[in-house]
Amino acid sequence: MAGPDQRQGAPDGKAATEGGSQPGAAGRKRRARGKSRPRDKKQRPAQSVRLSEREHSVIQAGADAVGMSIAGFLAHSALAAARDQTRTAAAIAADHDVLTELFATGRKLGWAGSNLNQMTKTLNSGGDATHVEETLADVRRAATATKAAVERIISRVKGEAA
Repeated sequence: MAGPDQRQGAPDGKAATEGGSQPGAAGRKRRARGKSRPRDKKQRPAQSVRLSEREHSVIQAGADAVGMSIAGFLAHSALAAARDQTRTAAAIAADHDVLTELFATGRKLGWAGSNLNQMTKTLNSGGDATHVEETLADVRRAATATKAAVERIISRVKGEAA
């Protein structure tokens, strides 16, 4: 004579009614994981870069524009620059000089424009502005220098594209 079934739940193997374990239910549930990425046998060295908030936002915008992460964008850009043997240190220094000149002339143009605005306000309110010609000459010089720097950049870009 077989005795009663010693496990919790219904003796016939059907669903238990008292909230105990269910017959046939697995002991552990497995969570579905994404496909793992194969990794190199050796861990690759990590590099870090410190950026200002402005630099970070410019790089983030560039990475977003091409649909890459910041790390991927930095790696891709650095490798492209390292592989470009036609661009010498002198060319990079010349670009830096042109950009420095462009920013300097932009500042000068801003200062001259501010002086011009102040003189215009003074003249419109009935005052006398004694340095109008000198200020206009400063604006013209700054505008000419800015135009020359922009033309140098455009000619260099066209030369690299050819």
